Amino acid sequence: MIKVIIVDDEPLAQDVLETYIQQIPDLQLVGKCYNAVEASAFLNKNEVDLILLDIQMPQLTGIEFVKSLQNPPLIVFTTAYPNFALEGFEVNATDYLLKPISMDRFLKAINKVRSVLQSSSKDSSQISDDDFFFVKADKKLIKVKFNDILYIEGLKDYVIIRMEEGRVITLQTMKSLEDKLPAKKFMRIHRSYIVAIDKIHALVGNMVEVLEKGQTKHLPVGKNYRDELLQLINESKL
Repeated sequence: MIKVIIVDDEPLAQDVLETYIQQIPDLQLVGKCYNAVEASAFLNKNEVDLILLDIQMPQLTGIEFVKSLQNPPLIVFTTAYPNFALEGFEVNATDYLLKPISMDRFLKAINKVRSVLQSSSKDSSQISDDDFFFVKADKKLIKVKFNDILYIEGLKDYVIIRMEEGRVITLQTMKSLEDKLPAKKFMRIHRSYIVAIDKIHALVGNMVEVLEKGQTKHLPVGKNYRDELLQLINESKL
């Protein structure tokens, strides 16, 4: 499922895009924002794969907004102004849609988005064939073995990798680190937590139990992740 937000100060433009999204099964509209400030706050709290982004908006233009993001999701610009096309692609936009946007042209843009995401997924799976990866911390690159990880905790712009022996704190987003992890070994259970599947000791209510240095550690399970976790348990993969 591709998680999408619409950022546009025109309600009518939002309605058109929402109608298109509802007709495509693998798109999920997770938010609508009227300006870049609202969108920035939303991204700080939610995982997003794609932003349908207007350019001419109050306070901050769409292009300025993308430049302000450290690790932006995929961007498809939606605008009535063709003269911004070059600037749009300079910030690595996946596509550039001119209003009024037809369903046919919207589908072409989404196909591009799918291709980029599938390519990223293949790259990630190639990385995960190894049993370790490197992260930058304390002014050096540190090797982290997948089997040593208990869970991963997100804290603003930092990520804390909790292991059997100690921890590593690195400056990056949860999403960028999640892309390096093999999906068969790790599961996102909360916007701030990723857990090693084989380290899950129990599920109690909306909490996952993990044993950390002989002590029981409770990790919250977000409502958006609970169904997938329950499915994993029902299929007896734990």
